[in-house]
Amino acid sequence: MAERPGRRNPRVTCAQVRRVERLTPHMIRVVLGGPGLAAFSAGQYTDHYVKLLFPPEDAPYQVPFDLQKVREELPREQWPAMRTYTVRHWDADRRELTLDVVHHGPEGIAGPWAARVQAGEQVCFAGPGGGYAPDPEADWHLLVGDESALPAIAASLERLPQGAPAHVFVEVSGPEEEQKLETAADASVTWLHRGDGRVGDALVRAVAELDFPPGRVHAFVHGEAGFVKELRRLLRQERGVPWEDLSISGYWRLGLDEDGWQSTKRDWNRQVEQEQEGA
Repeated sequence: MAERPGRRNPRVTCAQVRRVERLTPHMIRVVLGGPGLAAFSAGQYTDHYVKLLFPPEDAPYQVPFDLQKVREELPREQWPAMRTYTVRHWDADRRELTLDVVHHGPEGIAGPWAARVQAGEQVCFAGPGGGYAPDPEADWHLLVGDESALPAIAASLERLPQGAPAHVFVEVSGPEEEQKLETAADASVTWLHRGDGRVGDALVRAVAELDFPPGRVHAFVHGEAGFVKELRRLLRQERGVPWEDLSISGYWRLGLDEDGWQSTKRDWNRQVEQEQEGA
């Protein structure tokens, strides 16, 4: 199947794995570098992301590859799978890109890749995208997310101005998944341990029970789509946070891989917005 006319081919960068480090039992840091990053740039946003490209095992091409050529000449089942990851850090001087990847076992694509990849191997990605950075003029900041949002939350904390008030809630499976977070802000960081509970339940309770400080909040709420939906209702309807002060979206959804979630995400978000804004 040839590519449909008018489909946009994203810019693709291919880089070498420089270092791999296991931060926690389920979080792996992969640092990319090499000449392929000479034209790469990031830094405007703290939720910058790239889409790692993983060719299927039987693909008749190897990394590095020309994505446009692959899409034009090969059937869709031989196109590389895309998996989205936040840019944890971009070192423009060293031309190194840091990604933190959640690994929960042999299932999936990116997690197992991060667990086995070695320095010197190559990987291609599309991007970067992004749209959020903490507003230095906000009276206070609210950062909320599960493991998938932790890299963006960590990057945002590093960007917050000296002494800026912030409330941060991060849900992870247990205490062993906590990470040291650096910030110059006056930040209250609360780690919530999910255990056997449903993803996001503890986050919803924590935000619902928070005594909101006075003034304008700039909020970042990302992670599993189910709890994000609940917090969108709470923040928009109960707390009256305007859209322009709210970055909120489901990074993933229980029961769906990224391909399944991305194919339905836009319609799902539109339906949720219509339901909640019309309530």
